[in-house]
Amino acid sequence: MKITDKLAGGAPLFSFEFFPPKDDAGVEQLFQTIERLRGYAPGFVSVTYGAGGSTRRLTVELVKRIGSEAQIETMAHLTCAGASSVELAGVLDELAEAGVDNVLALRGDPPRGEAHFTRPEGGFAHASELIAFIRDRWSFCIAGACYPEKHPEAPDAETDLANLRVKADAGADFLITQLFFDARDYFEFVRRARAHGIERAVLPGIMPIENLAQIKRITAMCGARIPVELLARLEAVASEPAAVRAIGLEHAAAQCRELLAGGAPGVHFYTLNRSRATVEILDALRRSS
Repeated sequence: MKITDKLAGGAPLFSFEFFPPKDDAGVEQLFQTIERLRGYAPGFVSVTYGAGGSTRRLTVELVKRIGSEAQIETMAHLTCAGASSVELAGVLDELAEAGVDNVLALRGDPPRGEAHFTRPEGGFAHASELIAFIRDRWSFCIAGACYPEKHPEAPDAETDLANLRVKADAGADFLITQLFFDARDYFEFVRRARAHGIERAVLPGIMPIENLAQIKRITAMCGARIPVELLARLEAVASEPAAVRAIGLEHAAAQCRELLAGGAPGVHFYTLNRSRATVEILDALRRSS
């Protein structure tokens, strides 16, 4: 089933992102996580690519297995990195043959050890090119990424929105945001996107803070901002992991409530392959509904 059909239903859509584990034990642990989250009726789950497309084969296999074993709608990440259009076509054909209906089309990060993205030989340099390629030959529901606080490589917010309009016009059916920590950033971003003629549904991406050093590394890479007041609260208890986690989950639950109350179509959780934090937030949302 296409995710756009689920979004059209009107009920909040909760979804979870996973990454391919490094070994068989990690894969089995991932499926235990998926089984625990399955009870919360996810609208879909997505599986990422490694840097430079390094986990392409495992991503495809996991998406196929989740769909067949867990009976959950899946979405495969697909990036331009490290692949020609012929190689990407092979992946898309395999996904289509397996009954996968949804793809998140991304440019991707540079291969490990490289500072800048370079167009692969015979491939694409931008997500919009990959989206147009998919739209021309397959019938997937295509998601695109967006950045409430601007893509870290964009010179300014207006340029970033202009690029997003190109992506939408190329055929993206809906959008998923990079992680962020202030709901106001999401609502302002959606307002500006609409002013640029971008009418696609925008699913907010949430990553619960469980580890202060970890979230500082992640935000430094993706350009997200931890609000000053939240950061001060976290740093005040930096030596107490349980207190950091409690503040992070409290903030994420409050953020989700504000987003849903303000009309967001759902929440996409960046799980880091763990279920506990997401379960606690979903339980908190159930209690307050």
